[in-house]
Amino acid sequence: MIPGSGKTDEPGAATLGPAGAPDRGGLALMGLAALSAAALAIAAVLANKIAVIGGLTISAGAVAYALTFPISDVVCEVWGKRHAAWLVGFGFIALVATYGLIHLALWMTPAPVYRHEAAFRLVVGGTLRIIAASLTAYLVSQFHDVWMFSLWKRVTRGRHLWLRNNVSTLVSQFIDSVVFCTIAFYGIVPLWPLIWGQYVIKLVVALADTPLVYLVVGLLRRVVPGPASQPARARKSE
Repeated sequence: MIPGSGKTDEPGAATLGPAGAPDRGGLALMGLAALSAAALAIAAVLANKIAVIGGLTISAGAVAYALTFPISDVVCEVWGKRHAAWLVGFGFIALVATYGLIHLALWMTPAPVYRHEAAFRLVVGGTLRIIAASLTAYLVSQFHDVWMFSLWKRVTRGRHLWLRNNVSTLVSQFIDSVVFCTIAFYGIVPLWPLIWGQYVIKLVVALADTPLVYLVVGLLRRVVPGPASQPARARKSE
């Protein structure tokens, strides 16, 4: 932080305005972090339902969870690997807090007028296997996504955002599907149909979000100060 200026000397970092309020870049980063945390929280609630889409067996939380990968890619592209890693770390905290608050609600004694306790427990009372699977898969796949995106950013010298976004996400999504389904459902349901269904849905989301990633990155480069908001080929790699 540069004393008295409200600015930071770290490239691409969120800065503060004259009154100490975040500038537009800082607000954008907080908004993306909030959106990622919201997607994680609702995915944790929906994960207990096994659904069928187009003949594919998936966890109902797969679509919401898939949205977190393009968000981390955008943060890595605009603010850099360090900020993306922090995003993943705070997302993990949000996920732990979500499970903690759910189980706090389950621990509370229902009011006499509340007649749906059994249904409530059935819907949100995920087993320890589901929780362990979600936390493990999240950490492994998300940190892999950040690492691979940064690696391809150096290899391509900041060009071909579509390639970096899709390669890093598709590989990381496969890792996530394998880790989550194996820990959560091994010995309960056939694994491969579930893994394949999860992955195909996430693959569709990943391919469909590429234009949106380009749009968001383009908009953010106009408001985020510092070299990190510019294409990596115009500067040294991180």
